[in-house]
Amino acid sequence: MSYMEFYKESNEQATERFDLVMERIAEIKEETDVPAVYDPYFRKTAEFLLAVAEILRKKEDGRLESRTLEECEQDNAAMFRDTVVENYGTSFANPAYAVATLGAEYGQILSALLVTLRQAIGDAFAGKKLNVTIRAELFVEIYNHFEAEEIDKKEIEQSLYWFYHDYSEIFVGDAIRTQVCAKEDFLKNIVMNSDLNDLRYLYLSGDYVGENELGVASFLNTLPEEEIQAMADTYTEGYRIGFVNMGVDLSKKLTAQIIYPLGFERMVRAAIRNFEKMGLDVTMRIMSTPVNKQYSYDHKDDRALYMDKAYVERRLEVMKTTFEEYKKEANGHAGPAVIETFGEVPFSPETKEENLKLNEKQQQLSLYEMSMSGQLRNQYIIGEERSFTIISYPLPAIGEKFQEIFAETVKINTLDYKLYQGIQQKMIDVLDTAEKVHITGKGENKTDLYVSVWQLEDGTKETAFENCVADVNIPVGEVFTSPVLKGTTGKLFVSQVYLNELKYLNLDIDFEDGVIKNYTCTNFEDEAECKKYIKDNVLMNHDTLPMGEFAIGTNTTAYRMARDYDIADKLPILIAEKTGPHFAVGDTCFSHQEEVESFNPDGKVIRAKENDFSMLRKEDMAKAYFNCHTDITIPYDELDKITVIRKDGSKIDIIADGRFVLPGTEELNKPLDA
Repeated sequence: MSYMEFYKESNEQATERFDLVMERIAEIKEETDVPAVYDPYFRKTAEFLLAVAEILRKKEDGRLESRTLEECEQDNAAMFRDTVVENYGTSFANPAYAVATLGAEYGQILSALLVTLRQAIGDAFAGKKLNVTIRAELFVEIYNHFEAEEIDKKEIEQSLYWFYHDYSEIFVGDAIRTQVCAKEDFLKNIVMNSDLNDLRYLYLSGDYVGENELGVASFLNTLPEEEIQAMADTYTEGYRIGFVNMGVDLSKKLTAQIIYPLGFERMVRAAIRNFEKMGLDVTMRIMSTPVNKQYSYDHKDDRALYMDKAYVERRLEVMKTTFEEYKKEANGHAGPAVIETFGEVPFSPETKEENLKLNEKQQQLSLYEMSMSGQLRNQYIIGEERSFTIISYPLPAIGEKFQEIFAETVKINTLDYKLYQGIQQKMIDVLDTAEKVHITGKGENKTDLYVSVWQLEDGTKETAFENCVADVNIPVGEVFTSPVLKGTTGKLFVSQVYLNELKYLNLDIDFEDGVIKNYTCTNFEDEAECKKYIKDNVLMNHDTLPMGEFAIGTNTTAYRMARDYDIADKLPILIAEKTGPHFAVGDTCFSHQEEVESFNPDGKVIRAKENDFSMLRKEDMAKAYFNCHTDITIPYDELDKITVIRKDGSKIDIIADGRFVLPGTEELNKPLDA
């Protein structure tokens, strides 16, 4: 059964509704009966929805696949014209423009509505007629409110509220099913059945196709099959080794989820075949770079319009019902295999008064939903039985040396893990003797931090640090632990860092007994705005977070690449975390897997897998996990020392003046000194 079988009945039932609502929208496009100030918004939005409807019709009668390249480009432009950077300043999708032209009372609402309607694009390309229809009906319902003699803002807000409340079965259900059920094969069919040399295939999923997507696909088409296969092998073998290291039987699983950026289909096709050899089918999700990061940032809190306790509980109820329906598929799901990209111009967002913002109560509800949905997901996709892998490659946006940097990245992803394994073991042997580790910055870097280390009962059989080579986190190159919170105290400082694609200047975080006590940066003149920026995007609206990980990155080759090509500010956290010591705030690396025994290559069992918060999981899961984990790296050139301090007061340096000085680790300095 193909994915369209899931939607056959609902599509048939929606046909009459679809025809009626599109007929009404066509009338709105020609003439409106709303106050003149709102006329351009409704007519332009009606035009957009009619273009979406035409995509759906092309999908239904097979015309999507037969379009010329020029027609593909025209359709793609029609779908994304309002959100590309060059047009965003005068787009109703921009809250600032919407408020300026439509007024403060309704500008925010109508801008958020447009974002909701834009989500119909992917549904149209996938042939989900009901999904397109309900969004179109919402548009007409809101339009009707503006036709009234007296516009009632509360009624408009109620229309949005009940739309999201009533259709949770569709939105939440689709998301879960596409994660765990291999019969949802929309993307797999494109990857496996298209002629990947004919770049028209890029226009079949409904995602934005720009220079990066076209550039990557074209470049991969120039590579010999053996290079493509080697890239896929590195990716899928890391996934397999993750299960081996956990001692989990991968043969009992049914699916892996491939999450990838548009343009990498040649590699993904080879990876699918590799997974099939492991006995795994795949589910898939495209995770492309946003068309416009400011657009995404502006609308990240649009739920402020309709989020309340009943809405959250409704979503959780649907989530549980859907997982129960697909219990077998969820239990057989092995976890995500992710391909990330890097290379775009670093993004520092503009903060706008016009953006919707969650109030304090909604922030707490958001945290509650995150916690409860995490618990539900872990109940059905059992944490102790799943793993993951992540690998990263550059985009053409990185500059004219894209192909060189791509080749260097492939080399970094395939470094000799045995060499690193041996060097890192020497570090772990010393780190395991530590009571604390002292980390200090140099120059203008104000880092002065003590990290408490798990005390071992039997150092001949146990370790506090994982020897991380190229498995779940590719590339190779770190040793890490879950710190003991008590005594983990001091200042963490980085002059410039990119976290979750957002830029932070002079990020300054103080820890006391392992939890964040204070934080600031210099992104904005107003310190209150700086604190809010960090709370929203690093603390994820928590009042505080613990330090969930302390690690020492050892991939000096990646650091050298960043220096040679001047791309340190463009590296993804996956690579950046390997280029210096890093500290994660949030959950530990072993979240939901504390009970699973993990071993280093030397056979020692890893004991430092939890902290004072995760230990609460048997009493109150909501207090045990924060459902976030953000790595903050100090680059070698801002680092002075990493010093092991033993119980007897003796000390030994791992790094001094930014160079590895522990005997047996000097090989790591060669790329730094090249």
